[in-house]
Amino acid sequence: MQQGTLYLLPVGLGECDLETVLPKRNFELIDKLNYFIAENDKEARAFLKQCKYQEISRADIQLINQHTKTEELNEYLLPIKNGHDIGLMSDAGCPGIADPGAEIIKQAHRKKIKVVPLVGPSSIVLSIMASGFNGQNFAFNGYLPIDKVERNKRIKELEQIALKHKQAQFFIETPYRNTSIYEDLLKSLQPNSLLLVATNITLESESIIVKPISEWKKTVAPDFVKQPTVFGIYF
Repeated sequence: MQQGTLYLLPVGLGECDLETVLPKRNFELIDKLNYFIAENDKEARAFLKQCKYQEISRADIQLINQHTKTEELNEYLLPIKNGHDIGLMSDAGCPGIADPGAEIIKQAHRKKIKVVPLVGPSSIVLSIMASGFNGQNFAFNGYLPIDKVERNKRIKELEQIALKHKQAQFFIETPYRNTSIYEDLLKSLQPNSLLLVATNITLESESIIVKPISEWKKTVAPDFVKQPTVFGIYF
């Protein structure tokens, strides 16, 4: 029996018309799947409903997070050995990018399972595209330290890396801490360093702004309170 495939299913980045961010092929493929792996059952089923998935009740959804054990991941992949395809989805954006799905993708490769990424939105990738920063040399740093002293130290380290190696630095923060990290960025970065603040990518309220710290200090803070935001540093 030919084994199945692990499809990586991008999810919308918020409330939007999925047909504006996902190609037709995604909807057609999703409707043929019975097995899924996701972070949140409720959100996964809501996404499938948006995709006009036929008979939501037939969707077998296994849950994954950063604490899921390797043994469980291997069990999740068993349907593939029996010839069934599986769809792996994130809570938002693309699986495997700032997402616990990376671990199950790693296990799939170890088992020589075919992995197929589908086209879809990634706030991180789209922010890099729209930044005007170095697109040939950049780093995504995930979340910065929560401790304020350590965070300010890390911000200065990233700025020095950007200056020394001409490597653009990108990171995210838990939305409710956006204001706090923004204030730290203004305090820690040099006046001529460029700061990207990209909020609600692909949504009607999308905002992508890049300007030097000296200019950020003269303006009102962006409307990003509790909104998904990507930050970037360059020069």
